[in-house]
Amino acid sequence: MIQIIMNASVLNEQGEQVSKHIVIEDGIIKTLVEPDAGWSAPEGAEVTDAAGKLVTPGLIDMHVHLREPGFEHKETIETGSRSAAKGGFTTIACMPNTKPVTDNPETVQLVLEKAREAGIVKVLPYAAITVRELGRELTDFEALKAAGAVGFTDDGVGVQNAKMMKDAMRRAKELNMPVIAHCEENSLVEGGSVTEGKFAEQHGLIGIPNESEAIHVGRDILLAEATGVHYHVCHVSTEQSVRLIRQAKEVGIHVTAEVCPHHLLLSDEDIPGLDANWKMNPPLRSPRDVEACIEGLLDGTLDIIVTDHAPHAAEEKAKGMEMAPFGIVGFETAFPLLYTKFVATGKWDLAMLVQRMTSDPARVFGLNTGRLEEGAPADLTMIDLETEKAVNPEEFASKGRNTPFTGWKLKGWPVKTWMDGKVVFEA
Repeated sequence: MIQIIMNASVLNEQGEQVSKHIVIEDGIIKTLVEPDAGWSAPEGAEVTDAAGKLVTPGLIDMHVHLREPGFEHKETIETGSRSAAKGGFTTIACMPNTKPVTDNPETVQLVLEKAREAGIVKVLPYAAITVRELGRELTDFEALKAAGAVGFTDDGVGVQNAKMMKDAMRRAKELNMPVIAHCEENSLVEGGSVTEGKFAEQHGLIGIPNESEAIHVGRDILLAEATGVHYHVCHVSTEQSVRLIRQAKEVGIHVTAEVCPHHLLLSDEDIPGLDANWKMNPPLRSPRDVEACIEGLLDGTLDIIVTDHAPHAAEEKAKGMEMAPFGIVGFETAFPLLYTKFVATGKWDLAMLVQRMTSDPARVFGLNTGRLEEGAPADLTMIDLETEKAVNPEEFASKGRNTPFTGWKLKGWPVKTWMDGKVVFEA
């Protein structure tokens, strides 16, 4: 079948918006055609008029929580995939802290099968570094890779034992696989719910200090240097972590890193009260840390943007700042938030934002997507850059409603998403 996306505004190599007709055949981008008065769509083609809309490669999110198996009351692979597609994402990588933990080939295959059944977006499963994410015994990396895992991580907890992490890195290096690290020194975070600072003091809360993250970042950079593994740092939130990653890159260590929209937009000074929809891990840090993360993203120290989409049931978040689980949902607000607050205000180039959410994650993890060019998979997102509307969690496709952005008026909403040429979301 031939599909035509006519009059699409696309970004050229110089980052400028130019008009193109995108011709798709059998799920692949066949060609990009200059609009011309004499050109017309082939007879029988399925035509979408994208006049006035931006079309980008499908967004890629390399850090998400789909909760299945085991926590289907929070999210399922199907509902999470629908939420991702609504947010403009066509490829997502899901974390292994499920029940059972994704620490065996059968659970990897279960995730892949559920994703195939849903048929909405491409779901890439990570596998656990250690059995049950307990930090005591390495999983069978070879079997997990063979089953379809794309990397190894104990996300949700940091690997506390340095020798365990070094052994994991050695094994991953042998398999040419990345190690993706949740950086958290447990002895510094026990009982904490927000960052260490004025908010914690005012409300009598145990604070989580910056060094709890940065200590693991520094340790793991040294281990990555020793082993040569591709080491990827999850959800960077502190000035110290950015500095360490920048220094590691300067001396040629194979380290990459990610940052979430909320760590670019919010600090602990923005938290309005003891609403657990503002509780996430890592926590919202100081304004100085926010600026460091923004600077790190702009100069390439932080390679990609991820959402860390972490849905929870309303009754769980209602337990309050100390008792509620960490995490917020992110799929459906990520691009509009960053577009509105940074691109529309002239602080960032549109091309940079799109790159950090498409071609850069594809480059970092070696994915065959994230490109809008001939021969690439027709994973595409059409975005309305003009219409403004408020964030309404009741309209989310996700089961989760846990967001601190309720009521924010945003532009840059995805309105149509294709995965391999198949329409998987349309507003």
